[in-house]
Amino acid sequence: MNYNTTKKRLILPEYGRNIQNMVDHCLTIEDRTQRNKCANAIIGIMGNLFPHLRDVNDFKHILWDHLAIMGDFKLDVDYPYEIVEKENLYKRPPRVEYGLSKIAYRHYGKLLERMIQKANELEEGPEKDALVKMLANYMKRMYVTWNKDSVDDRKIFKDLDELSDGKIVLSEESYKLIDNREIIPRTTPNQKKSFVRKGR
Repeated sequence: MNYNTTKKRLILPEYGRNIQNMVDHCLTIEDRTQRNKCANAIIGIMGNLFPHLRDVNDFKHILWDHLAIMGDFKLDVDYPYEIVEKENLYKRPPRVEYGLSKIAYRHYGKLLERMIQKANELEEGPEKDALVKMLANYMKRMYVTWNKDSVDDRKIFKDLDELSDGKIVLSEESYKLIDNREIIPRTTPNQKKSFVRKGR
């Protein structure tokens, strides 16, 4: 018996043994015109195997790249696209550098710090007041989400004062932030009864 395990390893298994055999046969065709016809026929069959990918950008280009790969880059045909180079096929992509900027409070995030700095640059007026109140309420939401507990407004005002380098100073008398009950979902008595029944 001729088992697949005894045959040479498939370069791109997703196309199957028959497609690989067609590519191997194409490599043996001496006439260039016939070899081009054979290559185009193989591309048509490869495309029919994955019809759902026809709308993907550069789908045809990908197929020709795969044909070159299955031919071990030895298939001499008129490629309609610039084919990936063998040397670049297994080259590792460049290392992605991660930002190492320090975050004062991780539960607020770096974006909030930038928004506070932007608020610092605004002139005093209704626009700045609205932005500051929005930022303070956002900070309270993030604090509760992170700590899973209620928080006093004075803590938020203190953190905002620190993050703004003392340029934004709020007080409980001048600003009333979103209520903790609007952030932390409360379980009603009916919900508790329903939960107990389900638990049983």
